[in-house]
Amino acid sequence: MAVRRPRLAGRRKALGYTQEFLAEQLGVDRTTVGRWERGETDPFPYLRRKLCQVLKIPPGELDALLNPAPQGHVPSARPGPGACGQELSRTESLETTDDMHRRELLRLLSIAGVLVSVPAAASGELPPPGRTRTVAGLGPHAQLNEHLWQVFALATSKRQVYPLVRDQLGALVTEMKSSPPGTVHRQLCVLACDLFQLAGEIFFDADEYGDAAHCYALAASAGREARSWDRWACALTRQSFVHIYDKQYDQAADVLEAASRVARNGDSQLPTRQWVAAVQAQALADIGDASGCQRNLDTADSVLDLAGPARPGGWLRFDGTRLGEERGTCYLALGRAGLAESELNSALAGTVSPRRRGSILADLAMIGVQHKDTSQILHYADDAIGIAEQTRSAGYLGRKLTGLQEQIQPLLADSRLGELNDRISRLTAAT
Repeated sequence: MAVRRPRLAGRRKALGYTQEFLAEQLGVDRTTVGRWERGETDPFPYLRRKLCQVLKIPPGELDALLNPAPQGHVPSARPGPGACGQELSRTESLETTDDMHRRELLRLLSIAGVLVSVPAAASGELPPPGRTRTVAGLGPHAQLNEHLWQVFALATSKRQVYPLVRDQLGALVTEMKSSPPGTVHRQLCVLACDLFQLAGEIFFDADEYGDAAHCYALAASAGREARSWDRWACALTRQSFVHIYDKQYDQAADVLEAASRVARNGDSQLPTRQWVAAVQAQALADIGDASGCQRNLDTADSVLDLAGPARPGGWLRFDGTRLGEERGTCYLALGRAGLAESELNSALAGTVSPRRRGSILADLAMIGVQHKDTSQILHYADDAIGIAEQTRSAGYLGRKLTGLQEQIQPLLADSRLGELNDRISRLTAAT
């Protein structure tokens, strides 16, 4: 089992650095920093001197950060009067349990991925007497999949869903081991595609981008095997987010172009094409392609023209309620602060969840950075951080706030922004 390095991660967080920021300073990929902190790999010798410089430590301290923390040690990013060895021991115990769930889930994902491509009869294994399933008999599995998506949406800590998804995936693997090629196998691939995507969302929320990408690739394979065009397109769209958050926007655009082609074969009454277009708009905005971004935003707007409810399940939840904030985020990336501010303020005036409200506020604070308006930065960022603290949002909103933190680094001579920076650091260190 890989040894975690809470002191290395703690030092990074104490300085207010994200994994992305540290990776950029060192000229490595963000996932490389993640592997260092999880104890899976060590920094190459030629990187160690620069790593010490960026972390602002003498060379002799780096080995201590890379060694496993002794029992009772409190990482530097989590100081405070309430810290103690017993509390850390509980935290490490939870991390160990999470890691066990993660590894077991990854093991089952690998097995299920093989069974998607090579059904039981194709591998020479025949189902035992009495084990042959019908499509109708898989109904309870489909219902449980839908329920798990709901649990994931409501869970305060997404990692709580690990064992539930693991158990359901184990049940599907058992079914797939006794399912020959045919209609039932294709339906099992549909169910596996759903579950692979959900597993990917759990990993993605935990910033385990490599594991998330693996899940989305398996989901795309299962969707293709089942000829479930909409699920296949959704899996590719989720895969593009890994590239977007790693700032590989050209690669994201290529994946989304493939998702768009797949979605054209899907159900025209589902909002798959519109969701793909909304994400394409975001990737193109990050590239700086204003015309392509606007074209895809217009396509995304057509979700409002669909007849009837557009809610097939957790794997596809795009219903147009976020169009305003998505336009605002795109315009912000394109440097069109006026348009972005108008769209975001309109979205803020509507009924939005706390998590989405925090995201909008973080974007409005980013507009303050573009305007060099300290008062605007402080006003919106303070509220956004408050929401993150209340909702314990370590994922989407947390990433937005760390992005804001990177942008205000040149402005830290202002003590008020220095306090804001420290507050974001404490927030990210506590997650």
